[in-house]
Amino acid sequence: MKLKKVIYITVGCIGMALGAVGAVLPLLPAFPFLLLAAICFGKSSERLDRWFKNTKLYKNNLESFVKGQGMTWKTKIKIMITVTVLMTIGFIMMNQVVVGRIVLACVWVFHILYFIFGVKTIKNTNK
Repeated sequence: MKLKKVIYITVGCIGMALGAVGAVLPLLPAFPFLLLAAICFGKSSERLDRWFKNTKLYKNNLESFVKGQGMTWKTKIKIMITVTVLMTIGFIMMNQVVVGRIVLACVWVFHILYFIFGVKTIKNTNK
């Protein structure tokens, strides 16, 4: 039980660190890493979970999505661009694997459609 808690805390800290870097760097998305941190902290410690949910990083990048309110266009576009760049690299590297390219292209299309139509868009609340 303690090992599991330590693993969750460790992975949560790594997710938070990568999320913090992603909040600054345009190529690395903050959202998935902060979501990972929120899940890990929620499973590891109530105190860590409360602390994390009170950070500016969480409130600016994740809070509205977790509450079911949606994401801003800026966040959506940042995620879509990052995934597009990374999938393009994979697509280029699979020049000999036609089926892999087809699967990757389908995943990319569904990803874009999901973020455009499946995730509610909210107005930017940051001032």
